[in-house]
Amino acid sequence: MGDEEKVIFGGDLTTDLSKSFSSLGELCYYYLNKNRDKSRLIDGVTGRKFSFGAIKDKALHLAEFFRQVGIKEGDVIGICCENRIEFTITMYGAYFVGATIVAINYLFKDLEMNHIIQLTQPKIIFGSEFAIEKVFNTSKKFSFIEKVIQYGDTVLIDGIRAFEDILKDKRYTIREEDYVYPKKDLNRNAIIALSSGTTGLSKGVQITESNLMATLSILKDLTKLIALSDAIIMSSTPWSQALGFITQIRCVVEDFTVIFIPRFEERLFLSCIEKYKVTHPMINPHTVLFLAKSPLVEEYDLSSLQILFCGGAPLSKELAEHVKLRLPNIIWIRQGYGLSETFLAIGNVGIKTKPGSVGTVVKGSYCKVVDPATGKSLGPNEIGELYFKSPQIMKGYIGNDAATKEVFDPEGWLRTGDLGYYDEDEFFFIVDRIKEVIKYRALQVPPAELEALLLSHPKIADAGVTGIPNEADGEHPIAFVVKKPSEEITEQEIKDYIANLVIDIKRLRGGVRFVNSIPKNAMGKILRRELKKLIELQSKI
Repeated sequence: MGDEEKVIFGGDLTTDLSKSFSSLGELCYYYLNKNRDKSRLIDGVTGRKFSFGAIKDKALHLAEFFRQVGIKEGDVIGICCENRIEFTITMYGAYFVGATIVAINYLFKDLEMNHIIQLTQPKIIFGSEFAIEKVFNTSKKFSFIEKVIQYGDTVLIDGIRAFEDILKDKRYTIREEDYVYPKKDLNRNAIIALSSGTTGLSKGVQITESNLMATLSILKDLTKLIALSDAIIMSSTPWSQALGFITQIRCVVEDFTVIFIPRFEERLFLSCIEKYKVTHPMINPHTVLFLAKSPLVEEYDLSSLQILFCGGAPLSKELAEHVKLRLPNIIWIRQGYGLSETFLAIGNVGIKTKPGSVGTVVKGSYCKVVDPATGKSLGPNEIGELYFKSPQIMKGYIGNDAATKEVFDPEGWLRTGDLGYYDEDEFFFIVDRIKEVIKYRALQVPPAELEALLLSHPKIADAGVTGIPNEADGEHPIAFVVKKPSEEITEQEIKDYIANLVIDIKRLRGGVRFVNSIPKNAMGKILRRELKKLIELQSKI
C-alpha cells in the first residue's frame, strides 16, 4: 500500500452552505427568519421558551448598537458567562455585523483571564453576574476594551451598562428592510476558540466563517441520515466550547429543539431529561461516567433517551457498554472526534457504528496516520499521529505564528498530537495524546487505556493515570483513584486487578493514590499536568 492509498478521504460534501450564503451573518439571519415562529430553545431551569423570531429581533437591535458604537467587521466581542439565552443573542448580533466572538470560560482565574483578553483584544465584553467583577477588574488593565456590559436588567458595579437597557433603548431600533448583511468574506474570523490548555495556557484558535459553514454542512447531512428533526437535544456542555457553540446555530439551521442548562449539575441534568423527554443529549465522557456510576440515575425516568452524542475526550468501549446495560433504551452512543483546531473531523456519521470507535472521516476531509518517528504514513491497525486536511480546519493561532507553523506540516496537513489508528473498515480509534503517553523503557503506555480498565472496576468511581519519573525505566504508570462512596479497596487490589488485564509494561509500577476528585477541564478531559503537580506536592510532604 503506497502513501497515497493510506490517505483516507471522507467523500465529497453533499451540502455546501458556503455556496448559498455570502457571510455567516446572512446565513444566521436567513434561518432565524425562516423558522421565526418556532420556539426551539428552552431554558431547562425556568422552562422559558424562546422563539427564533424573538431572538432575531433582539440580535438585530444589538447589531445596531454595535454599529453605532463603532464595532466593525473583524472586531472581537467577548462573552464570559454560563449557558444562557443572552449568549445566543449576543452571538447572532455579532455575526449580523461581521464581528468575531471569543467565549471566555467564566471560571477562569485571573492569569487565564488576562492571557485570553490580551491575546484576543475584545473591544466589548459581556458578562453574567457570576463573572462581571472579574471581567470588570481585568478590563481596567487594557485600554482596547471600550465597554463592559452585564447580562440582565441590573448591574452590580457602577460604570457598566445592563444588557436589557440596551435592548430597550429605542436609539438602536432598526427596521429589517434597513439591515445590510456584512461584506462577503468567508475567511473572516467567526470564533476565536480556546484550545483546551491541557498542557499550558490556552491558544486562540481562529475559526473562520467558512470553517463554521463547512461544519454546519456536514452536520446538516447527518441530521438527514439519522432523522434528528424530531429530536429533543440536551445541551449541558459549556457554550464557550466548540460543541456547545455550534449547537446553538445548528438548532436554528436544522430546526430541532434544544434544552439548555447553565452548567452541568447532576440533579438538574437528570430532572431535565425526565421533564422534557430528552432524546439526544450532547455530552462528554465525564457525563457518560456519571450515567454509568452514579446512584442518582436510579431516581429518574431516563427512558426517553435514544442516542448519546459524545465528544471532547476519548470514550472507552467498556464505559459505553456499561451505560447501555444500565440504560437499555439507548440505541447508540455516537462518538465524534475533533479539536478546537478542526471542529468535527471524524464522526459516527453513518448508519453503522462500532463500539469504542469515534467513527469515520467526515465528508470533505482527508486523514492519514503518521509514524511520529519516521514521518511515514501507516496502514490499517497501525498506531500513529492523526493528520488532517479539511475545510473545517482553523486559519491558525491568533498572535502566535510560531505555534501555527509548528502545527501544520510543509504540505498543509494539521498535526493533531493525538495517537490513533483505523481498522480495515476505515473506522478510527483514539489511543491518547502523544505528549501524555507514558514512556516505559522507550515503549508506549497510553494512560487512557489504563483509565478505561480502572473505570470498569465496580468499586472505582473515577480514575486518572499519568507517568512518574523513574531513573531505570524512564517512567512508571501511576493511578489516581476516586473510590465509590462506602466502598473499600486497597492499592494492592487495584494493582493486581490491572496486572491481570494488561501486559507487563502497563502495570501500575508507580502505585495508586486515592483522591477525592480527578482534575478535568470543562469538556471532561483529564488535566494530567494537575496530576503531576499532585505527585510533586505529595513528594514534599
